[in-house]
Amino acid sequence: MCQHVCEVCGNEYDARFATAMCCPHCGAGQSGQGAAAPPDPGRLHRLVNLERGRPPVERALSRLDQELASGRLQGVRVLTLIHGYGSSGRGGAIREAVRARLSFLRQIGRIEAVIFGEDFESRTGRGRQLLRRCPFLAAHADLNRKNPGITVVLLAPGSRRG
Repeated sequence: MCQHVCEVCGNEYDARFATAMCCPHCGAGQSGQGAAAPPDPGRLHRLVNLERGRPPVERALSRLDQELASGRLQGVRVLTLIHGYGSSGRGGAIREAVRARLSFLRQIGRIEAVIFGEDFESRTGRGRQLLRRCPFLAAHADLNRKNPGITVVLLAPGSRRG
């Protein structure tokens, strides 16, 4: 058996059945260097606090764009964005603007998936699917906490677009 470990998601797979040296779990291309140690989860996941310093919405969105571009360049697979829930009880301006931007980026293929904190559960279909692709997220502090102040973003594999 020819076992390999995906360089992006860390899942093991049988290389004899992988198509075109792509991971069957996340679809990421592989370097073909054989079995490797699982990737460092700290390199694959980054926590970004967009509400730190209480910035205006435009500055928070600019930081979001910078973090997405930086994450892609550094090979980060998942970003957890802290945008807060807002003091109004209905959701804050940064939260709404960030989620709207992420939904748009998802629609045009610039990011692979967006899971709002209140939907980030291991029992839901989307949550289970994300954990299968990124098993290092099983230790995520907000998993199963229904936290509306965060959003989890899965960056598109191999995407270097800013």
